[in-house]
Amino acid sequence: MPSFDIVSKVDMQEVDNAVNQAIKEMSQRYDFKGSKSEIKWEKKEEITIIGDDDNKLKSVIDMLETRFVKRGVAIKSLDFGKVEEASGGIKRQVIKIKQGIETEKAKEINKVIKDLKLKVQPQIMDDQIRVTGKKIDDLQEAIQTLKAKDFGIPLQFVNMRS
Repeated sequence: MPSFDIVSKVDMQEVDNAVNQAIKEMSQRYDFKGSKSEIKWEKKEEITIIGDDDNKLKSVIDMLETRFVKRGVAIKSLDFGKVEEASGGIKRQVIKIKQGIETEKAKEINKVIKDLKLKVQPQIMDDQIRVTGKKIDDLQEAIQTLKAKDFGIPLQFVNMRS
């Protein structure tokens, strides 16, 4: 039976490349000479941004976002924490990288698929959704409808089987 999976994944290698490029750019920019601003990333699901003040913090985040876009990492997959005061008057912000589809989002996506009244069956499996159906055309219509909607997370459609 034809099927495909809906996932929300971030290529961590591209995140690593983008972070390294942003760090390199920061070291070369004149306005960051002597600054305490930095990007910390221990190859986990979060990036810590430190800036001397709000403007420097915003500059670092803009730099990072630009690198993410160029490397194909969706900004929607980033969850920006609130700006905190750190010692010495510097600002800190944590950015979490969202992987997978949360249960609430999965239910929302399921509802959209079922409302299409196509002969397809969505099924939530951990942090992804498998959609099966008898006709590939129905599956493709479901994909097109989901691509047109904004769920606040990047969606990828993988493992298309016929």
